[in-house]
Amino acid sequence: MAMQFMRKATKIIFISCNALVSVILILGCYGTRINEGDYWFMGLFTLATFYFLIINVIFLIFWLFIKPSIMFIGVITILICWIPLRQVFQLRTESAFNYKKSGSTLRVMSWNVELFDILEHKSHPEKKYEMIALINEFNPDVACFQEMVTSDSFPLAINYLPDFQKRLNMYEYHFSYNPKLDFDGKHRFGIILFSKYPIIKKETISSEPGSYNSIFQYVDIVKNNDTIRFFNIHLQSLKFSKDNRHYLEDPSIKNEEDLKESKSIINKFKIGFIKRHRQSDWVKKAINKSPYPVIVCGDFNDVPNSYAYNNIGNGMNNAFVEKGSGIGNTFYSISPTLRIDNIFADKRFDVQQYIRVKKKLSDHYPIITDLLFHKKPID
Repeated sequence: MAMQFMRKATKIIFISCNALVSVILILGCYGTRINEGDYWFMGLFTLATFYFLIINVIFLIFWLFIKPSIMFIGVITILICWIPLRQVFQLRTESAFNYKKSGSTLRVMSWNVELFDILEHKSHPEKKYEMIALINEFNPDVACFQEMVTSDSFPLAINYLPDFQKRLNMYEYHFSYNPKLDFDGKHRFGIILFSKYPIIKKETISSEPGSYNSIFQYVDIVKNNDTIRFFNIHLQSLKFSKDNRHYLEDPSIKNEEDLKESKSIINKFKIGFIKRHRQSDWVKKAINKSPYPVIVCGDFNDVPNSYAYNNIGNGMNNAFVEKGSGIGNTFYSISPTLRIDNIFADKRFDVQQYIRVKKKLSDHYPIITDLLFHKKPID
């Protein structure tokens, strides 16, 4: 009798746990459709989407051998989440990237360059030149960099802008920075776009003057007879300290300091979700005003299925989704599932190929795609 009760209780516990995992997975896929200003914590479920998908699959396998009829919980959950899950990972093998460019395509690179190694310039001066060599290896037509530190007015500066232009053979550029955030008296910190094609218009938009990650930029580039508007963005980062990252690697609360650390991290998550919600609204508003086809590059600091990702990318093609494979993480610190860098393109562009270059020269991997423009949207 006692054994029968234990079996029944265990079964109820497992079903309840499976149901809870399914609910969290659904919230991770759809929860950020809710206003993150009032329900910012929904973003936490989004960050954990892939992990709860794995747990859900484990439950499916478990019920397959124990009681197949209960598999319906996991099956229905995956069916409900299938469309947003397609933004998270791609069930296709990785294709070889053709380095040779076609004259009809546009090669676009996006990379958070992490200050271009300026903080380690004395100890590792070779790193910057390895980064430049990587860029030249892929030879992009347009390159969008975030967390760029450079100077256009001090020839003896470590990261002198004309030097980058010469080494990259990309003389058209637009450098945007917050003048209130001085790096070291010589360099500025911001975002920059380089182009091999003529830039006929440049614009820097500040959403919250004086605030970190408060600016984004766009330029109008002319290739042949077509004008394309490029957006380069860097949405609000979490600004984790070394202590924050150390705690995330070992999130146990052993003393009062650990408790303070956990509260600090949660508060940074909250600020990040709320600010990216507002920033993505500003970016989307500017995108909607464009008279030309749009390409958006940048560090979103948020994962697929987040509000910012879906808001900015709505109605556009994501290069990874079209041609990428696996999870495609672009930020290798903290978690192996963080694909927070994206290239979105107007539906009139056909994504020909895509690559994420897994070289640890920055804390982000660079991403590159080849795009073919059509006069009419592709069905």
